[in-house]
Amino acid sequence: MLGLMQDWPLLCHRIIDHAALNHGSRPVHSRSVEGPLHTTTYGPSAAARSKSPSASSGMASDSATALRRSPGTPGGISKPGTASWGSERSITRSTPACSPDQIAWIINHAEDRVLLTDLTFLPLIEKLADRLGTIERYVVLTDAAHLPATALRNAVAYEEWIAEVDDDFAWRSFDENTAAGMCYTSGTTGNPKGVVYSHRSNVLHALVIASRDMFGVSCRDVVMPVVPMFHANGWSLALTAPMVGASLVMPGSKLDGPSIFELLTKYHVTCTAAVPTVWLALLAHLEASGGRFEDLHRVVIGGAACPRSMVKTFQEVYGVEVVHAWGMTEMSPLGTLCSIKPEYAGLSGEERLDLQAKQGHAPFTIEMKITDEFDREEQPAQADDQERGGQTREAEGHYRRQEEADGRAVRRDLEACRTAAQFIGDPDSQPLRNHRSSALGLSQEQDEPHRNS
Repeated sequence: MLGLMQDWPLLCHRIIDHAALNHGSRPVHSRSVEGPLHTTTYGPSAAARSKSPSASSGMASDSATALRRSPGTPGGISKPGTASWGSERSITRSTPACSPDQIAWIINHAEDRVLLTDLTFLPLIEKLADRLGTIERYVVLTDAAHLPATALRNAVAYEEWIAEVDDDFAWRSFDENTAAGMCYTSGTTGNPKGVVYSHRSNVLHALVIASRDMFGVSCRDVVMPVVPMFHANGWSLALTAPMVGASLVMPGSKLDGPSIFELLTKYHVTCTAAVPTVWLALLAHLEASGGRFEDLHRVVIGGAACPRSMVKTFQEVYGVEVVHAWGMTEMSPLGTLCSIKPEYAGLSGEERLDLQAKQGHAPFTIEMKITDEFDREEQPAQADDQERGGQTREAEGHYRRQEEADGRAVRRDLEACRTAAQFIGDPDSQPLRNHRSSALGLSQEQDEPHRNS
């Protein structure tokens, strides 16, 4: 017998519709590549509402309609690629942090048909265009007034592109395991590896991120994901924020200390997330300028080991809680997060810093164990080998790796989420032993020989 409840696929567009319906007036601020700050909302514009009272969030539906109805592409575009920083025009993106050769390889490997690019990367894309055999149209994320002359074929400004379609739009319904997006990880040997996220995995991950012991955001927060979308889906904040109704601040390409501080202050940001290098620049600016945080109360730090001195400065000098996290592109990416359990609530000073140097414990949907090379489970005090995990959100392989490995489009019997010490299903990658502290519960000092840099 099957249950009769919640027969409702977990699709990303439901988050957009939910935010438009329940938090439609919540602002989304961003710094444009052109320079000015821009503000929109989760809800549809007044013009869209006047045409269709049931219209969902305008920019998302306009982009989806434009992709579906792109000229010369029967059935629409199922694989758009992007090269951009975080702004209100961005959908998802490949990483401009890679080398030009890697960017070309990613676009061709993913078989992208439309490429959306910021003005910042237009010169690079022009140089690569002859190598991008699958691209049929280029969309430059700007308006017609700021679009420079370009030799890219079928190039169009984003605002003109979405103006080609009307408001006659409805989201399609499909299986929740359908691919929703792809990120390529360069943290490996050989070419970057494609990780395909499903709608189900994205929605579940966004739900987990929102929980109190994870990022703990709500509709009363203003969230600034300094981590870009090409870094493992922006750590889910682009989905979690609208899911809970939190206001969003998108910093764009200016990630220097003064620019980040300006946005934190101007928009009263309460929670933000980035890699340690961003916060080093911010803290240096604060020390030089004497600036203080008025509203910020939580900083999530991941992507590399967080220096103990950084945790101490944020908390003791500026009164901002630091949350140390670890994850992988293949895990959507959250794997563990160091929230303070009740048994450690009484710790203070150096003892508390000792604890916060660790990456913490796994949330629901993540399961981990520590094994030796023969898959025998060990206790943390003994372990000096690999950590292995099995959980519902990890990729069971990389995009098209099976075809490349043996020339046949067959599905291998891959283990689901088997190791954080070796890229899954990738015979080329070397074992990685630099994430042990997340599962072993070791501090940076204890795990120095294997610490991720």
